[in-house]
Amino acid sequence: MRGIRALWLMLMLLTADGVSAQLVEKVLRAIEGDSLAPVTTIKADSDSAVSLSAIKQELEAARLNEANLRMEMEQLRLASYAADSVKHLQQKQRIDSLRKVTPGVPVVVEGDTLFYLYAKRGGHTPQQRAEMDAAAILELSKRFNLRPDSLYMESSDIVTDLMYDNKVIASFIDQDGLWENCTRDRLAAHNRKVIVDKLKEMKDEHGLWQLGKRILYFVLVLVGQYFLFRLTIWLFKKLKVRIQRLKDTKLKPFSIQDYELLDTQKQVNLLIFLSNLLRYIIMFLQLLLTVPLLFSIFPQTKSLAYQLFSYIWIPVKSIFTSVVEYIPNLFTIFVIWYAVKYLVRFVHYLANEVKSERLKIRGFYSDWAEPTFHIIRFLLYAFMIAMIYPYLPGSKSGVFQGISVFVGLIVSLGSSTVIGNIIAGLVITYMRPFKLGDRIQLNETTGNVIEKTPLVTRIRTPKNEVVTIPNSFIMSSHTVNYSASAREYGLIIHSEVSIGYDIPWRQTHQLLIEAALNTPGVIDDPRPFVLETSLSDWYPVYQVNAYIKEADRLADIYSDLHQNIQDKFNEAGIEIMSPHYVATRDGSQSTIPKDDLREKK
Repeated sequence: MRGIRALWLMLMLLTADGVSAQLVEKVLRAIEGDSLAPVTTIKADSDSAVSLSAIKQELEAARLNEANLRMEMEQLRLASYAADSVKHLQQKQRIDSLRKVTPGVPVVVEGDTLFYLYAKRGGHTPQQRAEMDAAAILELSKRFNLRPDSLYMESSDIVTDLMYDNKVIASFIDQDGLWENCTRDRLAAHNRKVIVDKLKEMKDEHGLWQLGKRILYFVLVLVGQYFLFRLTIWLFKKLKVRIQRLKDTKLKPFSIQDYELLDTQKQVNLLIFLSNLLRYIIMFLQLLLTVPLLFSIFPQTKSLAYQLFSYIWIPVKSIFTSVVEYIPNLFTIFVIWYAVKYLVRFVHYLANEVKSERLKIRGFYSDWAEPTFHIIRFLLYAFMIAMIYPYLPGSKSGVFQGISVFVGLIVSLGSSTVIGNIIAGLVITYMRPFKLGDRIQLNETTGNVIEKTPLVTRIRTPKNEVVTIPNSFIMSSHTVNYSASAREYGLIIHSEVSIGYDIPWRQTHQLLIEAALNTPGVIDDPRPFVLETSLSDWYPVYQVNAYIKEADRLADIYSDLHQNIQDKFNEAGIEIMSPHYVATRDGSQSTIPKDDLREKK
């Protein structure tokens, strides 16, 4: 009866493993019909003393039925094994296809990767399993009485656990073995050895002997850093003394033309300042290296040491990498700059040739050469900047572009007047109303042009007053250029005198012309001439006109002319005045010149 029950339980397990329910029913039916019934019959007939032959027949039938049953059980076992083999093969094929694209999750303890996990277990992802295993190993390593070799394996039908005392350290299932192309138990045994080796290493690191050595190392590093600081300070004190000695030996005043930019004492102060700055930088670098070194001595702070070192190394590495990667762009910028530089030099050479009139271009004046060069140079440099801009570091960042837009907006809003003056300066340049050194009159201001800039023009008056006039104001005003007329035609100066009617006009004309010809600066070809501008009630007005070539001496020439007019008229006995008369016709003398009266008689 116990054999039949065991057989029935085996059939139930086979059913659970996926064997056909109809096949199990068939076996049970055979058991009930062919085995249990004869036993019951034997038990019932025992009281009626069944013959021995009948019992033998029943036993033979039972053996036959048992043999048949075993055959069917073997067939069921083979079918179950075949189903498991197919399922195992399908899982292996699926894992093999995923292995190429699925990275394993490492179990990391104190920076060391012990093994990898790929499969889920009990609702936990591989990441969660790796974190739990690493935490369990790390917690186990902190035990004072740790015996790493006491880590043992405990297997069941579905899982193999690595145990220490009664605590599970890590667990492995069949799928873990499939991922590693081995059995579950073999994988667990391999990982047990890895964990044991790591626990032994961690036990040695956390021992009292290692702690004592680390404390000794810590003290030695501190002492070494202290003496290194003292050595650095001592060396820089020596350097400071050497620098101060240079004042009277090798240092000489640094001058630009007549300006003494740096005397020896200022040079000494500058060198001492730079040496102190270098000392602080060296000491700071020493600290940057010593602090991570101190933290790396103890395992508990080793990760912090790596983090502090990364704060130093990552920026340095990033800068170095950026510099190396920027070399092609730097070469491109250098080529663009070099090409524009020599193009500007060529344009400057042409401008000098035109300015010196060795090169003549029809319709292009020599005084246009320099401003045209400045305009072309500005455009070339602007073009160069536009070409270089994409190669500048950070040019594509939003901050860089935002700053560029902001600067452009500020310039555009605040430079309307400036731009107006620059445009006016360009227009004035190419209109050529005057040149440097010309004597001009701008509204009520008269003087020589001493400076022309893109924004303003400066004029020095005959009284040595320097007047600064915006170019936009010049564009909206009228300008008289005395020098241009003097160079091309001869500038006409004029002065008026009023002489009484009793003086013959021919004599007055002669005296005025002689006075003009005797004036320094007045040319005799064309000759001076006199105009009678009006015949007033009591006197005529004579205007003497003379040609000059030196407009810069206009005030001096006028003064000399007036002096000569007085001299000539005084020599002739003629008063320069504007007479007024109250005439009565009772014999008063006529104002008609006597010569004219004699001619009439």
